Amino acid sequence: MLRLTDFIIDCPDPMSLASFYAEVTGRPIKDGSDDSWAGIIFGEIELAFQRVENYRPPVWPSDEHPKQYHLDFEVDEIDAEQGRVVALGATLERDFVGPEGYGWRVYTDPVGHPFCLCRNRGVVWREGRPVWR
Repeated sequence: MLRLTDFIIDCPDPMSLASFYAEVTGRPIKDGSDDSWAGIIFGEIELAFQRVENYRPPVWPSDEHPKQYHLDFEVDEIDAEQGRVVALGATLERDFVGPEGYGWRVYTDPVGHPFCLCRNRGVVWREGRPVWR
């Protein structure tokens, strides 16, 4: 049997980056987190942040030091969420939202990892959760 338990992100300061994503997602930092490993629990999966000495951020969209991964967050109101994540320290990199308001925007977190805020046409929100139609 195999089960995904962790998605681990390299960074220079785990508690700082975990704090950023805790604010972005509204979930608490896991008890026992420290300056070498910090986590946020999402059901059975932990989004974890691991200290890496001499950390080099990805350069997006360049291939010089490519991104390796990115996170997507479905949102109900992309402009409102953009204001919130930028105030928390994210940087808008590129906008792929069309005139009807559907698409995604690419941001980088405070240490350079890319993530997207997405508003997909086939999603409705019920009880605070996205539901794919």
